[in-house]
Amino acid sequence: MALVPIFLKSTTLTIPNSFNQLNTIFLSILIEAIPFVLIGVLIAGFIQIFITEDHIRACIPKNKFLAVLMSCVVGAAFPACECGIVPIVRRLIGKGVPLYAGVGFLLTGPLINPIVILSTYMAFGNDMEMAMLRMGVGFVAALAIALLVSLLFRSNQLKKTKGSHHSHSHTHKKQPLMLRISDMFKHSIDEFFHMSKYLIIGAFVAAFLQTYISTESLLLFGDNQMQTTLVMMGLAFVLSLCSEADAFIGASFRNVFPTTSILAFLVYGPMIDLKNTIMLLSVFKARFVFVLFVLITTVVFIFVSLSSLL
Repeated sequence: MALVPIFLKSTTLTIPNSFNQLNTIFLSILIEAIPFVLIGVLIAGFIQIFITEDHIRACIPKNKFLAVLMSCVVGAAFPACECGIVPIVRRLIGKGVPLYAGVGFLLTGPLINPIVILSTYMAFGNDMEMAMLRMGVGFVAALAIALLVSLLFRSNQLKKTKGSHHSHSHTHKKQPLMLRISDMFKHSIDEFFHMSKYLIIGAFVAAFLQTYISTESLLLFGDNQMQTTLVMMGLAFVLSLCSEADAFIGASFRNVFPTTSILAFLVYGPMIDLKNTIMLLSVFKARFVFVLFVLITTVVFIFVSLSSLL
């Protein structure tokens, strides 16, 4: 579909400008996300082959709070997009990482890693206030969401797949290093083709909504802080921007919306957006994804609203 406008330059067929716009947005989302997905699946392949369940058990604290805290801290130091983080978390949970620790990593990785904080600092005119607010509110919100997940779910909530029953059956310790590296790339390739089809679907839906639902129509719904905060969260969900670039879009709304609403845009989008939701649905049970969506929406709204009191 992306290549259709290139080949259909017939004088008898007029392609609507809206379709060209949809095509451009769709390709830009894919080009923006695929490098991070590639990095993510390579790390997932490494975890599958080189990291054993014993390694995981040795690293994860028994205490739930400490496990969540550690996962959020590690995520905060890990530069990953919300698309690339999904295969990594899937593989970690499949290896025995508790669901709540996986969620902490899932939420903080794309939100408050060093690259995101630097881009936020630059987007807002070298002002550290918004970058620090994003980091602080995002970290506390991710911590709260992961702890709530630990109370609500006991199992790992992963979908059963054809290859899931093989995930623990391979023993790579005695194999030569080059063979293990080869197996790592094979797993990464399988993971890439599994995740990419959902990324493509999500990118197309996000591009379609961006093309045919105007931003101005969303702005009509906001005339107080609570409403504008919800509008900006909805906008972040629909736009499905990469977290390394969303600060520059958020900064463009400074003359339209209050700081609290822009902060909601910056915190909510990296945690959950349209393309990311479709990818999560491919990995986790639908009920878990729905509950996670509600938790993220509620907790982010509450914490961002409270930040206005600081």
